[in-house]
Amino acid sequence: MKHYSIAIDGPSASGKSTIAKILATKLGFTYIDTGAMYRAFTLAVLENNLDPKNEEECDSLIGKISIDFDENNHITLNNKDVSERVRQNDVADNVSYVSTYKNIRLWLVGLQRKLASNRSVIMDGRDIGSHVLPNASVKFFQIADVNERAERRYMENLQKGIQTTKEECLENLKKRDYIDSHRDFAPLKQASDSILIDTTNMKISDVVDKMYIVLKNKGII
Repeated sequence: MKHYSIAIDGPSASGKSTIAKILATKLGFTYIDTGAMYRAFTLAVLENNLDPKNEEECDSLIGKISIDFDENNHITLNNKDVSERVRQNDVADNVSYVSTYKNIRLWLVGLQRKLASNRSVIMDGRDIGSHVLPNASVKFFQIADVNERAERRYMENLQKGIQTTKEECLENLKKRDYIDSHRDFAPLKQASDSILIDTTNMKISDVVDKMYIVLKNKGII
């Protein structure tokens, strides 16, 4: 049986996870939230009272923690569901530091490639098409205006009971955009063979439909 891999990259709060989850369900593919994996590692750093800005301290956890997904596609840290916990402010404020560290990225990329090796997957992140799965069957690069992204993140936080302001969300996204696109190893960038989709003025259903048509035309479905 042939396995397919779909990569969806783009900046934070551009709607990657929402779209990827819907498409995965629609196609019967496994959804792998790579951003949640970096958040889980960041949570482990905080829980172990390590400094997120100290690469050597963070590297000390490599191979000593377990990060996986349960049967409900929820992220787990040491077999504990942390899907809600990794969305809290302390993790959001520090994940961009931890995600720049080369050894941590290499370790998590190895886990991600293993997950994609024996099943059809939809994987979203910042360097999936350019680094993690360079030979992905189809690659998308999803963007949106930063103010629109801040509004989305603010509403998402409200729904989850996370106390933030729109201004805090905007500043956090601007900081993450800069760090993610300027890191030395596997930075956020559009792969040359990826399809650009600007979701600023698009409904979720419209984005899903557009990607579905692309996949159908390419013979994936």
